[in-house]
Amino acid sequence: MKINLQAPSDVFILSIESSCDDTSCAVLKNDILLSNITANQSIHEQYGGVIPELASRDHQKNMVPVVDAALKKANINLSQVNAIAVTRGPGLSGSLLVGLSFAKSLSLALNIPLIEVNHMQGHILVHFIKEPNEETKHPEFPFLCLTVSGGHTQIVKITDYLTFELLAETEDDAVGEAFDKAAKILGLPYPGGPLIDKFAQLGDSTKYKFPMPRLQNNNYSFSGVKTAFLYFIQEQTKLNPNFIEKELHNICASYQSHLINYLLKNLLAVSKETGIKQLAIAGGVSANSGLRKEIEELGNKHGWQTYIPKFEYCTDNAAMIGITGYYKFLKQEFCGLAVTPLARYQI
Repeated sequence: MKINLQAPSDVFILSIESSCDDTSCAVLKNDILLSNITANQSIHEQYGGVIPELASRDHQKNMVPVVDAALKKANINLSQVNAIAVTRGPGLSGSLLVGLSFAKSLSLALNIPLIEVNHMQGHILVHFIKEPNEETKHPEFPFLCLTVSGGHTQIVKITDYLTFELLAETEDDAVGEAFDKAAKILGLPYPGGPLIDKFAQLGDSTKYKFPMPRLQNNNYSFSGVKTAFLYFIQEQTKLNPNFIEKELHNICASYQSHLINYLLKNLLAVSKETGIKQLAIAGGVSANSGLRKEIEELGNKHGWQTYIPKFEYCTDNAAMIGITGYYKFLKQEFCGLAVTPLARYQI
């Protein structure tokens, strides 16, 4: 396939994100976001977690309406699009396949480049999205980013828009999973992480203590923390069957505070080792109010410049895929139609 690669004065990127259970499409004009439309899937709530097959089916239903809505909101048509950016991974294989297949079809039909994007790189680069008529503070290179979600917990060093170095990560479970597992133990509905955050704001964060894992290389481990939380709740409910109902706010506040302290303890250590004081957070858990507050306070204490994404850029969205696609477009980092999904995709 011969692709037209004339360099336009303005680059329009149409981006697609379908790594898990959100179907999203965005349109960017250079690095300026024109639209960002996301369809959520509520069907998973009744199962207490994402069912991969159901997610794939809903992506197929939602894809065309979401793309159409994004184009209309951006006030452009497909003939103006210069490239298609799409999530290649990491994520659920079936969900990724739906988005990637649709993106391939558009690329082929429009005879424009296809750009594959690493989902986690996208989370980090949300900090460089611009919005019309709005001033935005962007990190300076190099900076550190704590990427925290249901599937990942990483500390990444970023020296350029497309140059990433993984400095620390979890050796087992992610912090988002630690939140959701605790919520399930407490009997809270899915997704439970935001509910823990909500209840934590009404409780005493110092009332209960949990173990702090100590690993080499500033890596994280959350499996032991989850197990300790389970045993704690089991022991307390044996003594008092109404323990959760009576102490819910204090339990949530203590557990959330513990996880946040753990996250930021290692981030502080990496900052001291590297000498980098430009720090950002990204990913679904970066929407947590406690984490947002604590990193700002630590920033003031240690002289950090901190960067916190807007709430709409924390969860999975196509805008983050589009901004990454834009910088890859500038370097002509395109892929062929033979590209396949990668459920595991290192940053």
